[in-house]
Amino acid sequence: MIIRYPPPSALRSNGLGTVCRSCLLKTTKAAPRTVRRNFSRASNVQASVAATPRLRAEYFSANSLLKKVRTTSRRGALASTIPESGSIAYSNEVSKLPSTSYPSPTSTQELPHRRRQAARRAAASADLVLPPNTSSTLSTTASQAPPNSLRRLIPVLLSLSKPRLSILVVLTACASYSLYPVPELLLPSATATPSLSPLTLLFLTTGTTLCAASANAFNMLYEPKWDAMMSRTRNRPLVRGLISTRGAAIFAILAGVGGVAALYYGVNPTVSFLGALNIVLYAGAYTPLKRVSVVNTWIGAIVGGIPPLMGWTAAAGQSATHGDWKELLLGEQNIGGWLLAALLFAWQFPHFMSLSWPIREEYKNAGYKMLCWVNPARNGRVALRYSLLFFPICIGLCYTGVTEWTFAVASAPVNIWLVKEAVRFWKLEGHKGSSRGLFWASVWHLPVVMILAMVEKKGMWQRVWRAAMGQPELDEDDWLEEDEEEAVLSSKHVKPEIRAAAISLPPR
Repeated sequence: MIIRYPPPSALRSNGLGTVCRSCLLKTTKAAPRTVRRNFSRASNVQASVAATPRLRAEYFSANSLLKKVRTTSRRGALASTIPESGSIAYSNEVSKLPSTSYPSPTSTQELPHRRRQAARRAAASADLVLPPNTSSTLSTTASQAPPNSLRRLIPVLLSLSKPRLSILVVLTACASYSLYPVPELLLPSATATPSLSPLTLLFLTTGTTLCAASANAFNMLYEPKWDAMMSRTRNRPLVRGLISTRGAAIFAILAGVGGVAALYYGVNPTVSFLGALNIVLYAGAYTPLKRVSVVNTWIGAIVGGIPPLMGWTAAAGQSATHGDWKELLLGEQNIGGWLLAALLFAWQFPHFMSLSWPIREEYKNAGYKMLCWVNPARNGRVALRYSLLFFPICIGLCYTGVTEWTFAVASAPVNIWLVKEAVRFWKLEGHKGSSRGLFWASVWHLPVVMILAMVEKKGMWQRVWRAAMGQPELDEDDWLEEDEEEAVLSSKHVKPEIRAAAISLPPR
């Protein structure tokens, strides 16, 4: 860098003689007068617009197109009615302006894309069909109780067991237990006719409840991190820290061991095995697969179909000859249990597909692979496909002798209602309230079908008629002989003379 010092002549008193005349005049010229503009004291935008001469009507008068736009807009119409500044009319107009004002252009206004987003959120909330979550309600109750107290521990343990789901599992097992084809229900074994034991039902109910609670607790233990991302599950006890991971694990293990033991000693080993299998499938297969593949829905449907099979096997074990798993599960007389399991398996799909659709974005954000967002079109097809299966299943229950043939007719209206809502859900892919319609149709469908099956149980109304008319009940030997006669008469290989001889026998 080269530093140049000023010449000595410039620092002397007569140094101005070296400055040219034009530069000297520029330095001595007075600074221009600045024009100050005061801020408008008007309390509205109209006065501010009126004080701006650029918005006068004459400014855009040469362009007819702009003139039309100006006259149709609010600001342009306002500018066209403002008189020129400096006139008496202008002063009068400004003095007559009201004290209220329009919103300032800089104020916060709802933009169009914000309005569209709000409309989509409102539509999604309108399709939100989920009832209040019982686990979340119990967690809220527990959080208000004192720490380390029973008032907190009991609601937390109930929340871990998902009481609504556990009750559904127990009810399906009990309904299947009552549908087993015996003449009497829940009577002591000392009666004259075969019956179901209330003690066996007690062990079945207790063991199934504990197994369901164990499976649900293991499910919560596996995914508290992702439960915190969803509105339905973010209030669970492990997410809120109402119970430690160690405490929840101890509860899950004790409930599982107690449930399997109750089923083993109080019912039979086959039912105990099914209860343990349900825990393994739900906690060990269904829960991890939720983040891997959409196949998890089918695994969850199998878990839902096992409790009816448990109830049927519990009833079959009381009259079995050997009581092994082949006789209780693979015997020809146990087809009804598999049909009831198929009914619960098929019911899971229209119910869950409609339930998951309103919260599909939450499933997506949490990383759960569900058809509701992976493939919405297939989501509707699956719900419709399995809704159609209820017709052959109900007819199959009549054909195998579990129910009367009137059950096929009585269950047809509720099956048609479910299929109608499933068709609408499939066509609209969940929009326009179709998911809400299918969800509530599935909620009412299952209890109606199960109650109708128990009311239309094979031979129930005949026994009611005998009791009403005072006719004697058949004892156990007559019941067995009557079944043998029906089996002989229904055989296709019976000779005509034997069939005629059997028909000619006097009634007992």
